[in-house]
Amino acid sequence: MESMNPQQPLPPNYLDQIAPQTAKRSFSLSRPRLILLIGIVAIILVMIMAYVAGAIGNAKKEPWERLSARIAATAEIAESSEGKIKNSQLRSVNSNVKISLTNTQRDLTAPLTTVGINVEKISPSVISSESSDKMIARLEDARLNAKYDSTYAREMSYQLSNLLTLLRQMYSSSSNEMNKTFLETTYNNFLPVQKSLSEFSASNE
Repeated sequence: MESMNPQQPLPPNYLDQIAPQTAKRSFSLSRPRLILLIGIVAIILVMIMAYVAGAIGNAKKEPWERLSARIAATAEIAESSEGKIKNSQLRSVNSNVKISLTNTQRDLTAPLTTVGINVEKISPSVISSESSDKMIARLEDARLNAKYDSTYAREMSYQLSNLLTLLRQMYSSSSNEMNKTFLETTYNNFLPVQKSLSEFSASNE
């Protein structure tokens, strides 16, 4: 019998030979699991698409909601000023503003329909942000201090300036020709009135 030589070199793959052998498993899914995974992915994609579509729809509606609320708030200011303005020129301007706002609210119905807005269901947050309450309160303080006319001219000029800015922004981003016509007509109707009020306010400072 040959004696084992402790100095004999070990084979190069010695460690591989004595290591426990583990069975190699290939990654695979059974058919039911694969169908379940595809279904879950499809549901997630549908939810993401619905969210994106909703966000795009709200982005299109928000300016129109804001326009409707701003016009309504301006109409409230004009209505509250009836009988309080002493200057005949300003009384005439306020009457023109009221008429223009009434016509605009009537004509606004069609554009709102094209973007799916019900004027009775405008977002409360938009209505709140466009509220005329603070401006009407300032006008009442001015009336008590015998400064109603100059305050009215300044406040209404500011309100109409904001309205004109919104109309310009919406016109630039709109692709509907009927809506663009409405926005342009409304802008042209209120621009001369805003200029008259601005000039009156500047001359009475």
